[in-house]
Amino acid sequence: MSKKPSVGNQTAMPVFLLLEFSAIRELQILHFFVFLAFYLATATANLLIISAVAFDHHLHTPMYFFLMNLAMLDLASVSVIMPKSIANSLTSTRYISYSGCISQAFLFVSFLTTDFFLLTLMAYDRYVAICNPLQYEMRMNRRICAQMLASVWISGFFFGILHTIGTFTVPFCSDIVNQFFCEIPQLLKLSCSDLNQGEVGILAFSITIVLGLFIFILVSYIKILSAVFRIPSAPGRQKAFSTCLPHLIVVSTFMFTGILTYMKLPSDTSPDLDMMLTITYSLVPPILNPLVYSMRNQDIRRALFKLLGPRFCSKYVFSTSPS
Repeated sequence: MSKKPSVGNQTAMPVFLLLEFSAIRELQILHFFVFLAFYLATATANLLIISAVAFDHHLHTPMYFFLMNLAMLDLASVSVIMPKSIANSLTSTRYISYSGCISQAFLFVSFLTTDFFLLTLMAYDRYVAICNPLQYEMRMNRRICAQMLASVWISGFFFGILHTIGTFTVPFCSDIVNQFFCEIPQLLKLSCSDLNQGEVGILAFSITIVLGLFIFILVSYIKILSAVFRIPSAPGRQKAFSTCLPHLIVVSTFMFTGILTYMKLPSDTSPDLDMMLTITYSLVPPILNPLVYSMRNQDIRRALFKLLGPRFCSKYVFSTSPS
């Protein structure tokens, strides 16, 4: 345990102490191997999606262009938080530098927010494709898609800057972060003072934006499902569902766990539940997204078939057929 800084030196912390999964060396080694295997699996799955979309010209459409960016965000977000935790378990330490904690918090929030904005954009893409198919080429052409995607990335990093400034400009009374990475809700618990007006304004603005986008996604999918059920042919309905269902699963998982983590009161949950929720929203979607899309989308499966070869794909990729 490190010594807490004095009140007069609250912002001069050289390091933070991250949460240990266990003080027992054998369990630390087990955590190292479990997290390393999970990280390698997540990185491999998302790199396969990125490669499949990049090298298959049949997938050079807005939907798969957005999917490739989603895979890039998933890969980036786990790469921000997992390597440090893996290294700490291997070396039996808990330390992260003050600048490293700032960088980790900023990048993770930026990628997480960009991820949500991108999921909203993907919902809009599916809405236009299914509800206004005759206008799709005009409303989702290459130039417009590039502009929307640039706006998504810029907005995500803007929110990352806002939340990082709002978090690290307040004095801290402790250097012990009760999480395996520098998560902003846990960092705010270390503040010596109550939330100031700037932080309250940032939180209110963020919650307003998130709720607005969530309502947009919800209304989009109500209209999408209504249009799908009006399609007369069963194959047409099945094709529409095959492009919408993966995105709906991904959005639901992301929203449910994220809302539970970021919109609950600090005293509402135990540290163990906090840990479980954080692992669920930060680590499950990056591995779930490529699995859902590869199993539920025939175009992605064909691209992976070409990329990896028939023997590998017939054994692993195609083992689960879409219902």
